[in-house]
Amino acid sequence: MRLKLTIAYDGANYAGWQIQKIGLGVQQIVEEAIAKIFQQQIRIHGSSRTDTGVHARAMIAHFDLPEDRLRMPMNKVALALNAQLPEDIRVMEAREAAEDFHARFDAKGKQYRYFVYNHPAMDPLLRRQAWHVPQKLDLAAIRKAATYFKGKQDFAAFANNRNYAMETTVRTLFRCELKKAGPILTFIIEGDGFLYKMCRGIVGTLIQCGAGKFPPTDIAKMLAAKDRRMAGMTAPAHGLVLWKVFYES
Repeated sequence: MRLKLTIAYDGANYAGWQIQKIGLGVQQIVEEAIAKIFQQQIRIHGSSRTDTGVHARAMIAHFDLPEDRLRMPMNKVALALNAQLPEDIRVMEAREAAEDFHARFDAKGKQYRYFVYNHPAMDPLLRRQAWHVPQKLDLAAIRKAATYFKGKQDFAAFANNRNYAMETTVRTLFRCELKKAGPILTFIIEGDGFLYKMCRGIVGTLIQCGAGKFPPTDIAKMLAAKDRRMAGMTAPAHGLVLWKVFYES
């Protein structure tokens, strides 16, 4: 049988989601918990990669389990796994999935949220979940710049290179918007897929637009250049959260 997990984690202590040659990935910790509960080494498959220090509210993962290994009601699986997990990783839901469901390949899109604390003094309770930007920002300029990212485009200028060639750097963004609640700025970025550090490149550049380093119209030039050196900075990892993964009903 195939089980689908919804996993939340604070990424501060981890080298991303995936199992790492150097460093500790969240996937490894979850697999170790599954092995303890079901007495079998099982590989799980996640919907996304997240970078070192990036958080997740709803990472989706699946794994296959021989039916005779499930010796508890399905509604107890999350509870059992959480008893074996550290407090910064939690299985929010466990359920049976269709036998052909795939957490990664069936995903139709993802939503990331990036949190900025825009105030002269940082809220110490948010220091691990938001990027502190103390200077005053032009939010109208940020919102104008964000409109240039929507649609199907080549995002090479906003992604860092991995040590392998990408088949394509074209992606489609459905949303790129800013919401404000007091000093907390929330960037909502939603698309059919994301390149390495793409969200952080977009947010870093938008913040620099708000600080007056670039006019909003420069975003179109950056996209056209397809050169990472032409765009703005990469925002720190700790403000980014994988918020939601979309599947067909």
